[in-house]
Amino acid sequence: MGTIQHALIMAAGRGTRMFPLTQVIPKPMAPLWGSTLIAHGIEKLLPHIPNLHITVGYKGAELAKHVIELGVHSVFNTEGKGNAWWIFNTLMNRLDEPVLVLTSDNVTDLNIDMIFAEYVRLGSPACMVVPVEPIEGLVGDFIHQHHNMVEKLDRNDPAPTYCSGIQVINPSKVNQIVDAVEDFGDLWFQLIGQKQLFSSSVLPDKWFTVDTLEQLSKMNDSKV
Repeated sequence: MGTIQHALIMAAGRGTRMFPLTQVIPKPMAPLWGSTLIAHGIEKLLPHIPNLHITVGYKGAELAKHVIELGVHSVFNTEGKGNAWWIFNTLMNRLDEPVLVLTSDNVTDLNIDMIFAEYVRLGSPACMVVPVEPIEGLVGDFIHQHHNMVEKLDRNDPAPTYCSGIQVINPSKVNQIVDAVEDFGDLWFQLIGQKQLFSSSVLPDKWFTVDTLEQLSKMNDSKV
């Protein structure tokens, strides 16, 4: 295996900060650059990743139809569950290889081969977060690490980088060393204790996350 063969986009959230738009459509289907937010991410991944998976929840049937039409290979219904539930409770839990994980609101350019090489360099851990430098107006968990091994994630204690929502996860390894949880915060806490949470030195070429209608408007205006 010379690169990452699986990617998963988490797209189950309600997107309450984008009301009233998300009272009508799921957040991943928000209009972006003549298409949708999630379509933009899918189109960037499909040429490089053979197997693409999506989690859906809020307005899941509508979103599932949309992403299947875009060429996604499998859809997991995680309605009412936490963002890490799929790692322990779907067929992904047996997958003993790296999975590139993103959130549907990531607008990013990634060098997937470089990220994979960094994951291998760090010993192919259970989880490697892909950080970004903090951006004003965007909230994230600051990463405190030593030689790439994460020692603490803290939203209130500043550090040079914070979590982007992008990770590389080996679901089988995770299942072998931690207790099943639903929330990524709880999962990361356990992985830190097991010394199996690492932070990549390779950052995205470009990164932004769309969390509000104002941010969505700015992103659309940026390509006018």
